[in-house]
Amino acid sequence: MLPFNFASSTTILACLGLLASSVGLSVAVSIQTPALDSLTPAKLASVRTNALAISTHSWELGTLTEALTELEWPSLAVFAPHSIPPPSHLSSWDNAGDVIKIATEVVRNKTADTLPLIDGDGAVGDPASLGFSVLLANWTRTNKSDTVFSVDAQEQLEYLLTDAPRSPQGAISHRESQVQLWADFVYMAPPFIAYYGALEGGSGGQALLQTAYDQARLYRDVLYDADVSLWRHIALGDGTDPTHWATGNAWAAAGMLRVLATIRQSDFAEKMLPQQKNLTIWVNEIFTGAWSRQQTNGTLLNYLDQPSSFADSSSTALMAAATFRYTTLTGDFSHVPAAVRARQLIHESVDADGWLLNTVDPEVFSAPSQPGQHSPEGQSFVLLLEAAWTAFQAL
Repeated sequence: MLPFNFASSTTILACLGLLASSVGLSVAVSIQTPALDSLTPAKLASVRTNALAISTHSWELGTLTEALTELEWPSLAVFAPHSIPPPSHLSSWDNAGDVIKIATEVVRNKTADTLPLIDGDGAVGDPASLGFSVLLANWTRTNKSDTVFSVDAQEQLEYLLTDAPRSPQGAISHRESQVQLWADFVYMAPPFIAYYGALEGGSGGQALLQTAYDQARLYRDVLYDADVSLWRHIALGDGTDPTHWATGNAWAAAGMLRVLATIRQSDFAEKMLPQQKNLTIWVNEIFTGAWSRQQTNGTLLNYLDQPSSFADSSSTALMAAATFRYTTLTGDFSHVPAAVRARQLIHESVDADGWLLNTVDPEVFSAPSQPGQHSPEGQSFVLLLEAAWTAFQAL
């Protein structure tokens, strides 16, 4: 172990990380962090309980299944080595039972004669966020003659690729009623498309991995604002939001990282090195823009570059989670100090009952004057953050 003083060793850590990445070595780094208001196992369990209790929308459930997988069943998450394909039979102690349960309920309640996994919320991308859990349930199902998970996942993919509206350049719309691109989409649909492709294998599987990458590229082409190194929230159609919403940027970074990790775990990792390089660059762009605007207490503002905007713990949690995942994947430690400060802020923002405080209302994100009450996705972001921190500590 290398005992660095955290406050004075950022440059050294970054250099070590880049060196490790370039030569394929693992660098074990002991970071002296400030004393945290500890997120005890009991309090983390309360965060999880609250997330399960209030997650109802498709994207909330999809984010929750990903968070549960990464935190409780990390060997099945795409960030884990040899996680693709998952085991055909899950063991009694590593069975992803809560994730499979949500996927089963979604499939059981799926509207007949519709393609999306959940119908009726007006979003193209959001139902696809549940695709990972449905694919996992299908791959590991006990009854191998049961095709319901396979069919429903295939129909969700079909909807994205053939039915959903697209921009002239080929970007799949995030909305059903009009062609409109939201940064949120990058976390919802491309990771599902990529995971489907990685499991399918062959030329068709590689094509799907390329499609997942292409969707991230097409969204960045429209939403990335090079002047501030951040993504705009919503473009095209009616009701755009050209501001640099913190949660939207975090969604985009975290989604691209899941695509990157999936490509790396697939059979096509060597063939898709340029795509991996670009995804790494694009994620780093967001971190550069976001963390340069971090407040002194570790938080990010709801609108990252608007000083009058309120401090939002929800986006701060997801951005920090994505940063630790990025570091684990790339060996680049340059953003770790910011993520550590953010994690401390998140720990201090979880109350005794397991609620993340000071979160933006994800359904009223355009009201910048004050935070909302409890955020389902914010609760899941805390779980994602702790999962990413655990993986980071194992470096």
